[in-house]
Amino acid sequence: MRLRFILGEVFNGLRRNSTMALSVVLVTFVSLTFVGAAALIQMQIDQLKDDWYGKVEISIFLCPESSRNERCAEGAVTTAQEDAIREVLEEGALEPMVDEVYYESREEAYEKFIANDSDGIWSSLTAEQMQPSFRVKLTDPEQYQVVADATQGLPGVDTVRDQREIFSELFRFLNAATIVAAALAAVMSVAAMLLITTTIRLSALSRRRETQIMRMVGSSRSLIQMPFMLEGAVAATTGAGLAIGTLYLGVRYMIDDWLKASVTWVDYVGSADVWTVAPWLLVIAVALAGISSIVTLGKYTRA
Repeated sequence: MRLRFILGEVFNGLRRNSTMALSVVLVTFVSLTFVGAAALIQMQIDQLKDDWYGKVEISIFLCPESSRNERCAEGAVTTAQEDAIREVLEEGALEPMVDEVYYESREEAYEKFIANDSDGIWSSLTAEQMQPSFRVKLTDPEQYQVVADATQGLPGVDTVRDQREIFSELFRFLNAATIVAAALAAVMSVAAMLLITTTIRLSALSRRRETQIMRMVGSSRSLIQMPFMLEGAVAATTGAGLAIGTLYLGVRYMIDDWLKASVTWVDYVGSADVWTVAPWLLVIAVALAGISSIVTLGKYTRA
């Protein structure tokens, strides 16, 4: 009987304030869509870092025949210097940090360069003008600076480069996108809380006479407040459900069906990641409704 009464009051409240309840649903939907998008973007960034940072290498370019670098003033790197550099990488203190060392000769570098020069712009170059190099894969890419410091000053070394620099701009852009989405989500969440508060206030005012009668017959405060709290929770949870559905469809059709088929070398977030985020969106929706209800009902339904 009590459950039927509460559900009936919730239905009546939503029906009486249907326009405001719809506004709560839409604003919650938009705000939680931004929250979910920000979470998925951050998951994508972490996934890219785990994947790409584990594959990138440190390139130790050795002195060519001619170089403007003062460290190469003595000319091209010698065989003895190359052996000393390899020894530092494979047998010295850096050994635990180094997973694999690959040596690329001038001839190999020249062949790759010419293969990529389809227009023949650099056809006048010769193998002697190219730089030999060591390509070093680390067990932990975060240890780049240690390896760079240990090899940068060695005789025969021209420059040391970390391929992570290639992705730094991309990650900065994605991080900025996450911040923008999170900021918009915060603004829209505040708007959702204000709308939920307004909806509950209007519902409480329209039923003030009923709540007074319930207090007179001895109804508990929790019984009086429960229908109002459920109204906000139902509207917010509906918005969360729409947000989850939108994120799922976006990932399903834009990423799974389009991006993965167009750009195959990137490991994208998938539909399973949406279901990982979904429970948190529902929790946020209930929290928004709960906080708004507590703030509002203390004033409008107290004895």
